[in-house]
Amino acid sequence: MGICNQTTVTQFILIGLSDRPEVRYPLFVVFTIIYQVTLVGNGIILLAIGTEKKLHTPMYYFLANLSLLDILCPSVTVPKMLENLLTEKHSISYIGCALQLYFLVALVGTEVFLLSVMAYDRYVAICFPLRYTLIITKVRCVQLTAGTWVAGFLNSLLHTVSTFRLSFCKSNQVNQYYCDIPPVVALSCSSTYVAEMLILVEAGILGSSAFLVIFISYFDIISTILKIQSAEGKRKAFSTCASHLLVVCLFGGTTIFTYVRPFSNQHSPARDRLISMLYGIITPMLNPMIYSMRNTEVKGAIRRLLYQKACLQQV
Repeated sequence: MGICNQTTVTQFILIGLSDRPEVRYPLFVVFTIIYQVTLVGNGIILLAIGTEKKLHTPMYYFLANLSLLDILCPSVTVPKMLENLLTEKHSISYIGCALQLYFLVALVGTEVFLLSVMAYDRYVAICFPLRYTLIITKVRCVQLTAGTWVAGFLNSLLHTVSTFRLSFCKSNQVNQYYCDIPPVVALSCSSTYVAEMLILVEAGILGSSAFLVIFISYFDIISTILKIQSAEGKRKAFSTCASHLLVVCLFGGTTIFTYVRPFSNQHSPARDRLISMLYGIITPMLNPMIYSMRNTEVKGAIRRLLYQKACLQQV
């Protein structure tokens, strides 16, 4: 569905995952289950951290923020995607597209910054254990976390304004199941040079800085762990970082592929949708499993939470 060159776009058409009914309905069931698992899994992590006093520490405070982001991020895109799988109408209003793009980019950016803060937290905990409580105080935790949210949302505001200042007067078909910067910019009939350079340079600098913090932190962490004499000590030290490092690899690789590259129509839309699903839908579902399976304290808190709930239901 296109719009002629002299007509201003007032709505966009989201290209769904499939137009075939025999595929759409099974996909609807699969993604509904994934979304529910994501909400329940991250909700349990939040409840466990909130109710377990032993988990009221900086590391779990940051983890609670990560779980909150993993609830909000898919909630921006998945409900609309599920609606499109059930209906023939795949349209989204101009304002709705702008809001969806804004919140998605804001939450993704916040998560990138938060992962770097979590790496710094582990760096201080392992490399400077005796000074940890003096460096990572409650006030510092709040400041660092607030900084990630503010940076993420300000960064997104810049990109959203830059994207929607472009003229859209050609096709209104977004080659994605949600509104994101690359597929929306590709629809512009005006020069996209500034918008493309902005995301490549600005996102490249901020993203590179965040991942540089993670790289340096883990370089020092691994160096410190290797100096530990006992095998048990090495195992315990590494176990506190392994979950976070796995999440960084899953989330970081896919976001870099999506945003820090030239925008081109030559990219495969199917491949782009698959990559976006990995960081936008699959990773938020996997994060609670990654952290709960590798963390005895979280597993213990979840078991106690579920046990209390079962006892209340029997009363």
